[in-house]
Amino acid sequence: MSSPSERYLAAKQRNAEARTERARFAATLDFQMDDFQDQGCRALESGHGVLVAAPTGAGKTIVGEFAVHLALARGQKAFYTTPIKALSNQKYHDFSRRFGSDKVGLLTGDTAVNSEADVVVMTTEVLRNMLYAGSSTLENLGFVVMDEVHYLADRFRGAVWEEVIIHLPAHVQMACLSATVSNAEEFGDWLDTVRGSTEVIVSEHRPVPLWQHVQVGTELMDLFVDDSTVEHAVDRRRRSRDNGNDDGPAVNPELLHLARSQPPGGGSRGGRSRERFANGGRGRRGGGRNRGGHRYESHGYESRGGGRWGSQGSGVAGRLGNNHRISRPQMIRRLQSEGLLPAITFIFSRAGCDDAVKQCLAADLWLTTDQERQTIRAVVAEAASALDASDLDVLGFYEWRNGLEHGIAAHHAGLLPLFKEVVEQLFVQGLVKAVFATETLALGINMPARSVVLERLDKFNGESRVDITPGEYTQLTGRAGRRGIDVEGHAVVLWRPGLDPRMVAGLASKRTYPLISSFRPTYNMSVNLIARFGADRSRSILESSFAQFQADRSVVGLARRVRSNEEALAGYERSMTCHLGDFTEYAQLRRDLKDAEKAAEKSRSVARRSQAGQSLSDLRPGDVVDIPHGRNRGYAVVVATDPRAEEPRPVVVTYDANLRRLGAQDLDGPLTPVSFVKLPNRLRTDGTKDRKSIAGWMRTALQEGRPARGTSSGEGGESRRRSSTIHFARGDSGAEARITDLRRRLREHPCHGCSDREHHARWAERWSRLRKDTDGLLRQLQNRTNAVAVTFDRICGVLYALGYLDRHDDGRLVPTPAGKQLRHIYGDRDLLLALTLRDGVLDELDPAAVAAAATVMVYQAKREDAGIRPKLPTAEIERAASSVVALWSELTDLEEQHKVKTTAEPELGLVGPMYRWARGASLHLTIEDTELAAGDFVRWAKQVIDLLDQIASISSLDRNLRTACQRAVELIHRGVVVQSVLDEPSE
Repeated sequence: MSSPSERYLAAKQRNAEARTERARFAATLDFQMDDFQDQGCRALESGHGVLVAAPTGAGKTIVGEFAVHLALARGQKAFYTTPIKALSNQKYHDFSRRFGSDKVGLLTGDTAVNSEADVVVMTTEVLRNMLYAGSSTLENLGFVVMDEVHYLADRFRGAVWEEVIIHLPAHVQMACLSATVSNAEEFGDWLDTVRGSTEVIVSEHRPVPLWQHVQVGTELMDLFVDDSTVEHAVDRRRRSRDNGNDDGPAVNPELLHLARSQPPGGGSRGGRSRERFANGGRGRRGGGRNRGGHRYESHGYESRGGGRWGSQGSGVAGRLGNNHRISRPQMIRRLQSEGLLPAITFIFSRAGCDDAVKQCLAADLWLTTDQERQTIRAVVAEAASALDASDLDVLGFYEWRNGLEHGIAAHHAGLLPLFKEVVEQLFVQGLVKAVFATETLALGINMPARSVVLERLDKFNGESRVDITPGEYTQLTGRAGRRGIDVEGHAVVLWRPGLDPRMVAGLASKRTYPLISSFRPTYNMSVNLIARFGADRSRSILESSFAQFQADRSVVGLARRVRSNEEALAGYERSMTCHLGDFTEYAQLRRDLKDAEKAAEKSRSVARRSQAGQSLSDLRPGDVVDIPHGRNRGYAVVVATDPRAEEPRPVVVTYDANLRRLGAQDLDGPLTPVSFVKLPNRLRTDGTKDRKSIAGWMRTALQEGRPARGTSSGEGGESRRRSSTIHFARGDSGAEARITDLRRRLREHPCHGCSDREHHARWAERWSRLRKDTDGLLRQLQNRTNAVAVTFDRICGVLYALGYLDRHDDGRLVPTPAGKQLRHIYGDRDLLLALTLRDGVLDELDPAAVAAAATVMVYQAKREDAGIRPKLPTAEIERAASSVVALWSELTDLEEQHKVKTTAEPELGLVGPMYRWARGASLHLTIEDTELAAGDFVRWAKQVIDLLDQIASISSLDRNLRTACQRAVELIHRGVVVQSVLDEPSE
């Protein structure tokens, strides 16, 4: 029993606790905060910064919301930053409902609502721009919440997060919210260095347990042997690693057997999965919960070992035979029967998501009741009231609405933002039960599900198919399990040939998602820093970045590895000692011979490539060719040449009517035309109908056996065979003479006759590999020392050469008038736009043409369309585009001289559509005969608006150009570009 003094002290502490803002905030919640949430709130109220790393759905945003509460209680401002506009919109709605719409504002690239409010939600780029501009909105700022701060690893936009963290005033407290990363402590150490006292709070506990399954045909099987959630699997792997091995959790033997054998059929119909499902749940002894999250009493069954898992020819392999795949409608029905809806199925393809919805509708799959369909129709009707009726067909509105009424939808960047927001709203309300989404949905948006399905474990990264990482797997499956609704979440991987269950187990149980900085100085960043701090201090500021922090830490480990390697090299040298002579010399001769033979083969390859390039230069419009390799493989007809390029890339229309660039990488030797098509003088290729017509002409020419240009039908085949033969000079060439000499010297060397020669050679090969590795480590050591500052100096060299920086008599670098313009330009092509403005390229264009020309600074074409130059709408726009391309060519030459990453090539694919839209065309006419989706066009249009606003804000520019930019914004800002679910919420 406690003493009176102890009881008095406890009561005093309770009273003091009740008077804290943390207690007042907790009283507004309808649940008790978890320990990590309480820790984060305590740190903030104590005046510290905080980094909270926790799984998706764990509730880390509570700490961010407390920062907002604390700011309001203290009469200060709070900024809440997010990486994407959709998440900003969502938080704006949440905070408006919680704190009142008069106290909450929103700032994104194209939206400004109540920007001087006490609480402002914004994208991170907006805050970065404010800091560089010294905006008055920053006055009285007390707290900044950086949601999804792990986004700083993004190679395209991640640097912005570091800029904000470095440049925020020291008195501003930061609450950084991150997904679970494996180096949270390292990131926290950096925050502590640049921001002052920062507490790191890491929680790997999921409030809703997550179970892992593999869908094999119609069987939904557990991934792990026993009742292991992901959290249990991670703990088991960590304990295993601590004990000196890296064995993961035990994988279901039935899945392993299936992976090894996949027998054609036969065997018993027994097996643990079917028995478990018969009991309606997970099959835990003594009771548990079924998949839908309800209690049940299990009947108990044998221990999960030995024969219970099935033997060869039995189990799931026997039950299903070769039928291990399942259609998308079957999969949704299976999840529905198990009580596992609502579900998000991740398909790493927009077309795949749309096809999945169509397949479910074709299968007459209904997931909604009559009452739910009425509610869905009302929501859709309200959202659609803002749309132009003439746009509904091109938007795919009726198909989209039909899917929603069935309880099924797609979610990807090609959808109109309005459509995506309606899908999100209906899914959260439980009216849409199955969503097929691309991975962009995994980022931030509050859209949890009971189950998450992954169709495959690899994706196309823009260049090739790559496996998803454990971090990506965690981010995707983290959406499964709704706190306060589900007692457990479920992650399902679909079985496909070649799937390794152990790899799935590794993805599910590893927590190897390190936060790696993507920070690098840009032109805009550099000129802004120099204007505010001067070059010397700017260099010091950049050296405080997380990128340099990580580089400096890695130097210690690199130096240790170099020392270890040097010791090993000495041992290898002793082991390869030969009594007949200098084996080091002999080994070098062997390496020289190997390198010479490789170089000769490479020379032959270069010759083939050169001949291929020459054959591309010789092609003319109308030539029909047979492409041997790559995604363009097959017949194609040349529609435009590229004679001036060092590496010619003629434009072709493929057999299936796609417009592509043909390069030497598609060939293994010279390309010879196989037929010829007479093309009209004024050929259009920008429309789908046009390309289909051209492809049809090509098919006709091939079917009729028309000869290639300049040949008759009889001689064409022989001439093609002759031109396809490649001859190389051999024997008396310098390379062959050197190879012959090296072989002679090798045979004459004393060590060549050593009986232990191959034993010594193995040690020599090890020595060579380790020497090469050590030299590479030494180069890394050199490169990582002051790496960020070196890049900054190179960028300053480019800016100085182009007249954006000048040097005072005392040696200080300062921005020139042109450099001051560059300070207001943000984007991947910031310096190219500054050069364009300086040369007056846009000055004579009307507003619609300015809108069209501005697209070349923001648009990113698909990889296969990159570099294609379409016919532009007017001669004035054509001249402006040509000037921009010429400036880009000069800029990249200078960047290469200064060893700076080159600026992305300006892309012209959006010029025509944007010009039509700015001149008042309907959405249908704007994107007709293009491959642009409505959502893509809206996204690019908003980025063009943001860019035009930047230009219009530069006071030193010509007044007429600024007026034209403002008018261009008005022309673009209409119809679907404006429409959004975003409304001011009522009190």
